[in-house]
Amino acid sequence: ACFRLLCSLLIPALFLSGILCVGSVALLWGTRLWIQRRRKQLGPAGKAGKRPLLVAFFHPYCNAGGGGERVLWCAVRTLQKKYKNVTCVVYTGDRDATGEDIIEGAFRRFNIKLTHPVKFVFLEKRYLVEASLYPHFTLLGQSLGSVFLGWEALLKCVPDIYIDSMGYAFTLPLFKYLGGCRVGCYVHYPTISTDMLSVVRNQDTRFNNAAFITNNPLFSKFKLVYYYLFAFLYGLVGSCSDVVMVNSSWTLNHILALWRAGACTSVVYPPCDVQTFLDIPLEEEKSTTEYSIVSVSQFRPEKDHPLQIRAFAKLLKEKRLGQQPSLKLILIGGCRNQQDEERVNNLKCLCEELGVSNNVMFRINIPFEELKKHLAEATIGLHTMWNEHFGIGVVECMAAGTVILAHNSGGPKLDIVVPYEGRITGFLAENEDNYAETMAYILSLSPEKRLEIRENARQSVHRFSDQHFEETFLLSVEPLFK
Repeated sequence: ACFRLLCSLLIPALFLSGILCVGSVALLWGTRLWIQRRRKQLGPAGKAGKRPLLVAFFHPYCNAGGGGERVLWCAVRTLQKKYKNVTCVVYTGDRDATGEDIIEGAFRRFNIKLTHPVKFVFLEKRYLVEASLYPHFTLLGQSLGSVFLGWEALLKCVPDIYIDSMGYAFTLPLFKYLGGCRVGCYVHYPTISTDMLSVVRNQDTRFNNAAFITNNPLFSKFKLVYYYLFAFLYGLVGSCSDVVMVNSSWTLNHILALWRAGACTSVVYPPCDVQTFLDIPLEEEKSTTEYSIVSVSQFRPEKDHPLQIRAFAKLLKEKRLGQQPSLKLILIGGCRNQQDEERVNNLKCLCEELGVSNNVMFRINIPFEELKKHLAEATIGLHTMWNEHFGIGVVECMAAGTVILAHNSGGPKLDIVVPYEGRITGFLAENEDNYAETMAYILSLSPEKRLEIRENARQSVHRFSDQHFEETFLLSVEPLFK
């Protein structure tokens, strides 16, 4: 009787499942065919009846003016130079600016002049990918939000080639399987990394792992399960990509572990504006009575400015500099909002507490020329972010002629502050004591020895130039154009 009951329930369930599967496949196939028709209807007419190839970049914040945007505009310029019958499209949520404003901003900020017009597709639902909308389960919320934003983009313009240049991997299957596009991506930073998993597993308190979670074993286990499930989904969507470009060896290692797409993955270093800094004359230091240590980074929690201040205070306290020339720490950075401004006020309080206020300067949202002047005069360039995926600021400090002292992790460790032709290019440290000792060591070197290190560093940064980016980018995206 039980067997008959099971059969009577199982057969209809299997039948219903089969109908649902067939219905889902038919719906997806119908949607794909409908989108293909839209591509033909919406596609621009080309010269002599030949339709241009549409290459679309998904970059909802294309007018932000950061390192990611420099990559975008260099990539667009590179494709325009190489391919004649290509129209570049940028999906953006910057509806408060016109296309002309955005292009002019790219020229003003990055000195990037495009040879052909760009088509902008303005998206209305960018708020769906903003972290503030998801106070909990932020990674999942933003990723699902990006699918809806990607759907809006696909409906407005169906490209031939789709490149996600901002890290929204969950849009890749949408464009590949429904849009019928060849898809590629440029990964600046994995949405989730094996390091993030280890932080939660070890119940380690960091800026992205709150104390109330680390102090509760149940919450920690729940978050670990959530992270593992998300990492599995992230690996699934990422593996859809036909071409994967990553910005550093650190990002490469994580993406290979999560996406398992080694055959189509390559490192394409971001284009750093090294030439602007290489224009600063490199001379032996004239003054030995005053040294400046400069840090260049936004005032965000992961940049770990408190570590810089504590290490500097330790350096001053231990008086390891012989005659003790005057020392100052200059913290240069951008404040994006009120939270960043509060962070700066907290840092000023820390300086008061440690008794170093007279030796620490804060320079916020300063013009580029003033930044160059500070770097030209600095002896040491300071960087303290743990697992920075690349480190454009580190490259700029080295190009400007400072002796770099960066965190012994991520991009600085694996790609940037590495020996060049067997010669030292800078220094790495991990904690307060390391940083204080290494700063004291750098300042104890003769000006001649420091000049030698600065020259080595300068020669090494040519690997991160616009020209090198163009060559490696074109080599990587070539399969998309075949």
